[in-house]
Amino acid sequence: MRVLNRRKFCVSSVAAAAAGSAASIAQSIAEAQVPKEAFEFKYMLASCLYGYMYVGEILPEVRRTGAVAVDLWPKVHGNQREQLDDLGVSKFRDMLAEHNITLGCVTQYPLGPFGLQSEMRVAQQLDCGTLVTGGAGPRDLTGGELKQAVAAFCEKMKPHLDVAAECDVDIAIENHGNNLIHSADSLKWLAEFAPSDRLGIALAPYHLPQDAGQLAQLIRDVGKSIKVFYAWQHGAGCMQRLPKDQELLQLPGRGDLDFQPLVEALADIHYDGWTEIFMHPFPRGIPILETTSQIAAELNRARDYLNGLR
Repeated sequence: MRVLNRRKFCVSSVAAAAAGSAASIAQSIAEAQVPKEAFEFKYMLASCLYGYMYVGEILPEVRRTGAVAVDLWPKVHGNQREQLDDLGVSKFRDMLAEHNITLGCVTQYPLGPFGLQSEMRVAQQLDCGTLVTGGAGPRDLTGGELKQAVAAFCEKMKPHLDVAAECDVDIAIENHGNNLIHSADSLKWLAEFAPSDRLGIALAPYHLPQDAGQLAQLIRDVGKSIKVFYAWQHGAGCMQRLPKDQELLQLPGRGDLDFQPLVEALADIHYDGWTEIFMHPFPRGIPILETTSQIAAELNRARDYLNGLR
């Protein structure tokens, strides 16, 4: 057996370490030279941003705002979902095709999570893959009571999720105020207890503390459960009449919320769901600005801001 003296051992160790460092550096350089896939938003346009405007005037705006799909809202925020009933599925499908867009989502708070089965059938006919609603159950719970209530809600959703699977539709629960699913904890429990990936989250930063670091961590915590991400901050709120420049503070790049950590978190989880640049006007049911061209300009400004953070 060959024996190394202390000096030769030290020299050998240094040489090995140097070789290892060189290999690590070479590997790091090689990895840095491999092009990484850039994160891309998949934008969807909420019809309620146009109040009660005719849906035929809204559909041409989808592509103009960088979106590829429309989200139909019912009264009181808009009435485009009711317009779909008036037009009929066949006519509406033709209108979507004319503008080279899809129906990405139907938002249905009035029906609630346990009243969506007929809506799923309509969504199926239009190849719409997402329904958004709220989470029914007791409000303002915390701790163990909240955990138990979210678990019970998920259990009650099972037969509805079976229909969702048949229709190839996801049900996304928004963290809305005055709702069972309203807090970061409730969203984490929802992600944990969801009995299938057909039940997910429509994440609205507006309704959560406006701490960019906490919001980014929440995105990482719930990960692939997010089906819809609302690019929407609290700003000055939307529950009372405000000067327009204050109302628009809900939009990305206008209010104080730094979306950079949120975008980085979305990229980290490889988010591939819908992103909706969003706000509410006051009163509900009116356009966020007076003309479609003004709305498009404002949405494109917000989109440029978000895209610049990738």
